[in-house]
Amino acid sequence: MDMDVRKIKILRAIINDYINTGEPVGSRTIAKKYDLGVSPATIRNEMADLEDMGYLEHLHTSSGRKPSDKGYRLYVDKLMNQHQLTSEEEFFIKTKLLDTALFEMDKMLKQATLLVSELTKLTCIVNPPSVTRSAIKSLQLMSLDENQMLLIVITDNGIIKNNIIKVLNSPQDMNVVVRLNGIINHRLKGLNVEEINLTVINNLKNDLAGYEDIFNAVIPALYESLTKAGSSEAIVEGAENIFNYPEYNDIEKAKEFLTLLGNKNKLRGLLSGNANITIRIGNENALDDARDCSVITAVYKLHDKPIGAIGVIGPTRIQYSKVVTVLDKIVREINDSITHNCFDD
Repeated sequence: MDMDVRKIKILRAIINDYINTGEPVGSRTIAKKYDLGVSPATIRNEMADLEDMGYLEHLHTSSGRKPSDKGYRLYVDKLMNQHQLTSEEEFFIKTKLLDTALFEMDKMLKQATLLVSELTKLTCIVNPPSVTRSAIKSLQLMSLDENQMLLIVITDNGIIKNNIIKVLNSPQDMNVVVRLNGIINHRLKGLNVEEINLTVINNLKNDLAGYEDIFNAVIPALYESLTKAGSSEAIVEGAENIFNYPEYNDIEKAKEFLTLLGNKNKLRGLLSGNANITIRIGNENALDDARDCSVITAVYKLHDKPIGAIGVIGPTRIQYSKVVTVLDKIVREINDSITHNCFDD
């Protein structure tokens, strides 16, 4: 059976209606709400054909139908219209992310997660980059007062970590601070945490002779920054949004969903893929726990190199077009912030 224009129009109308209402859709509903130029009887026949083709499912408790995973797949690939953000939403995204652009990357990702959750009314998940697999791009010491210095760690995948270290005598001469930064970067730049071995540490200690208090403070702070960030878990926001969907009024179903969100290892695997936008619907998800869900993922990058992912998870009847547009916009802003605002040379 071919998918002709009339079937496509009817399928699009059914999916749009079900996404908006969550109620099984009947032929009379489609005839009344959508100007398709055909009778309810014709629509009913076409719906039966679409069910036979696997694009619709018939619920035993209702005479109406709902989209199948196959129907949603055709919809997201071929049928959905492109969503346009309002100027207010675009301004909201830009200002909220710019507010955090000068801070550490994990703070910016946390803000992005909140934004996506707020704009889509869904649960948002972010996989942060791993610092243990990245090299040190730059280390900068700055004197704050007589007994405190700021150590800024910047990695080659755009992560910034700020550490306040306590020292006996913080150098107040800028030339001394510049020289110390040169020594530290000479020994540590380009290394990842596993490459900072005993030889590297002893060489740095010899180079910093006379500044033992700084050496003794820098190494622990550096290790803490890199190992702590390297084990960072997935960030989750908006778990409560799932209760906006009647599908999750079922206690067992809601419990299964929240249990999945509590398993950070599973969540990291959920946001897999290197494409700019990946949509996995129902059974397309590798995790059994997510077989009733749709997961839409966007990859954020530094110089076109994927370094992490941000995505949403919800029921299969989510607003695909809006979610894709929101994720695309936010990832573009993240990429610009990483590359231009604060993480580049």
